[in-house]
Amino acid sequence: MRPDDWHLTEDVDDFLARAGEFLRSRPVPHLMPLTWTARLRAQGAAAYDAEGAVFGVLERAGEVHAAFYRLSPRRGLGLTPLSAEQADALAGRLVALGHSVPSVSADDATAALFAEAWQRHAGAASRVRVRLCLHRLGTLVPPEPLPSGRGRPVGERDHEQLMDMCRGFAADVGEAVTIDTSSWADTRFADKSYHFWETPDGTPVSMAGANPMVAGVVQVDPVYTPAPLRGRGYAGAVTVEVSRAALAAGATDVVLFTDAANPTSNALYRRLGYVPAIDWVVYDF
Repeated sequence: MRPDDWHLTEDVDDFLARAGEFLRSRPVPHLMPLTWTARLRAQGAAAYDAEGAVFGVLERAGEVHAAFYRLSPRRGLGLTPLSAEQADALAGRLVALGHSVPSVSADDATAALFAEAWQRHAGAASRVRVRLCLHRLGTLVPPEPLPSGRGRPVGERDHEQLMDMCRGFAADVGEAVTIDTSSWADTRFADKSYHFWETPDGTPVSMAGANPMVAGVVQVDPVYTPAPLRGRGYAGAVTVEVSRAALAAGATDVVLFTDAANPTSNALYRRLGYVPAIDWVVYDF
């Protein structure tokens, strides 16, 4: 395999013309490139600070074998599953073209292979930032008993409360993002649909979001309950609501990521019927 088997482009439409069928053929493992290219096509690069984005397709004899995306020089590389040979060829190609890679995100095996290849070609050591698990919904199992209250879709009149919960979620996971009325449209939170779980008096106590469907897959993200209200079953209840809504909208797969180091959230989603599908890792260089 030659490094120049990797075709690079800065044009998301060119990338999808080459790789779209390949990505849609396995939409769960390819969820992240499908999600981010859909966002860029819908709202443009400026909305996601994606100026200088680069995309890559591994093609041999007219057949696509793998793909990657990097939204900006400051952002990490996202990879579809790669073999050791494919990872090595990609690292060599990127180094030869002068591309920087601050981090990589992929399934566990692929990320490790690329981290090793990047160290060989670029001399950059790596460390694990976070390990995740991508879960896929099997049979939805509502918690028993449900907490008192009800679930409902979030509407326009709920915007201030929704932004407040998104700010709480971002703070919890360490996302550096400004979330207010003026910046909302340019955040990754703006294109989602949301549900609240509210108490019998109508007070929202938990929220769950869902990304727009791509290739039949809906990703549940984020799920958040303010710290003083945790441990009462609200997160499970609202996750069931947003999962049901995704299935009702025609999703063939409903998925979500968990922090592999958080036994509480992993156990919760498994009780609801989510099954571990892919171990995921992010390496910083």
